[in-house]
Amino acid sequence: MTSQQSKTPQDIASSGAFVRFLNIVERLGNLLPHPITLFAMFCIAVVVISGIAGYFELSVVDPRPEGAKGRGEDGLIHVVSLMSGEGLRMIVSNLVTNFTGFTPLGTVLVALLGVGIAERSGLLSAAMRLLVMGASKRLVTLTIVFAGIVSNTASELGYVVLVPMAAMIFHSLGRHPLAGLAAGFAGVSGGYSANLLLGTVDPLLSGITEAAAQMIDPDYVVGPEVNWYFMFASTFLITILGAFVTEKIVEPKLGKYDVSEAADDLSEQKMDEVTAIERKALKMAGLSVVVLSAILALTIVPEWGALRHPETGLVAGSPFLKGIVVFIFICFAIPGLVYGAVVGNMRKDVDVINAMSHSMSTMGMYIVLVFFASQFVAFFKWTNLGAVLAVTGADALSAVGLTGPIVFVLFIMLCGFINLMLGSASAQWAVTAPIFVPMLMLVGYAPETIQAAYRIGDSVTNLITPMMSYFGLILAVASRYKKNLGIGTLVATMLPYSIVFFVGWTLFFFIWVFVVGLPVGPGAATYYTP
Repeated sequence: MTSQQSKTPQDIASSGAFVRFLNIVERLGNLLPHPITLFAMFCIAVVVISGIAGYFELSVVDPRPEGAKGRGEDGLIHVVSLMSGEGLRMIVSNLVTNFTGFTPLGTVLVALLGVGIAERSGLLSAAMRLLVMGASKRLVTLTIVFAGIVSNTASELGYVVLVPMAAMIFHSLGRHPLAGLAAGFAGVSGGYSANLLLGTVDPLLSGITEAAAQMIDPDYVVGPEVNWYFMFASTFLITILGAFVTEKIVEPKLGKYDVSEAADDLSEQKMDEVTAIERKALKMAGLSVVVLSAILALTIVPEWGALRHPETGLVAGSPFLKGIVVFIFICFAIPGLVYGAVVGNMRKDVDVINAMSHSMSTMGMYIVLVFFASQFVAFFKWTNLGAVLAVTGADALSAVGLTGPIVFVLFIMLCGFINLMLGSASAQWAVTAPIFVPMLMLVGYAPETIQAAYRIGDSVTNLITPMMSYFGLILAVASRYKKNLGIGTLVATMLPYSIVFFVGWTLFFFIWVFVVGLPVGPGAATYYTP
């Protein structure tokens, strides 16, 4: 028997060149400090670098026209040193306001208060179970991927509930459970940025994008809704691509499932059916959504709508769009309250308070991360290092003629590569946005379009990076169905999704933005003119 024949499937999967590359990435990623420590180090680095650059009086020509807000009289952008008395006073005076004024902090916390009510009441879990378990056998794969994408609105619900459920559903249908797990994981993680509704990630990213854009244009505003059109349409694209990869590539490769490979007794596995009271509660919650939608429509559809722009009468730039986080909160909180009241687990005010408190208790790490990330963003802006890097990078792109739409292919690839080692969407964007948003604005592209491209790169490699926070959980669930399953096997299973999603989603982005010329969201521009 040859050595190849004696190898297990896990050994063979783990010996591939790409998996060896990912193992290197994993080891390099493990060498990186915690993201919070990383941001603290970035803050120190900005202070030191600004001091050195300020000493040498580093500057670049300001590309903005004369008279533009923020443009210096000499037409130059100078690096401002923080290693000075003035810099120290600036840091000490603004440390607290940098944190409390960081746009993503308040918006994400407010949105999560509503999501917490919907999640703790059981509404989101029941809705996921009804959607997936009620699907026909012919549409079960499509439904699982779709449900995974939609579950992103409720943060970790998809990883904790849907992915294990998808494996169980496939097993109960006589299909390979790892194919079901892969389909659910592809929707939840690979389709992370797509959704029918605005979720907590939208205000988080838009706040970072706005801060980066204001390095070039101090008055530029980026709302949470700026990518909604593109992400809404992307939901159906990723659903179709995810189901195609599952049924045409992954499931045939896995073959027929051998229950002897399981690490646990799968006979005890069961999925809780949606009970009669839960169905009644879901109907009442759905009715509340209809009523809320009707009330909201009265404020924005008629020309006299109270939430239209008071001067222009348009929806663009209106209080509705600027306050979209309020409506995210309401549209999760009220159906959650209705559902909880019907099933009987939210009948007292303390039940609601506990639900919101629980959602906040899970955000401790995020709040600490935001403290250091907000300082880094503020320091980077004060020193003008981001603007100098952006102008230098834009000049380099212009010099080589790389200013056309093709630049977004490289940008998406770069974001996907960085995501292999820095899995947090907010942490990654907080680092890269201050460089790439101004840079691409200077070659003519709007921040809304740049952010949409970033979200593609941030999503497609989530599936194959051990740095993704829930990768260990997915590996643990998969190992129940296949003993001694290694990282290489899981990565090899998910790799086709990453490749197909990258190619399909990038092509879709080009057609949407540059061929058809559609905006990526309400009032979102495609091009930027200083």
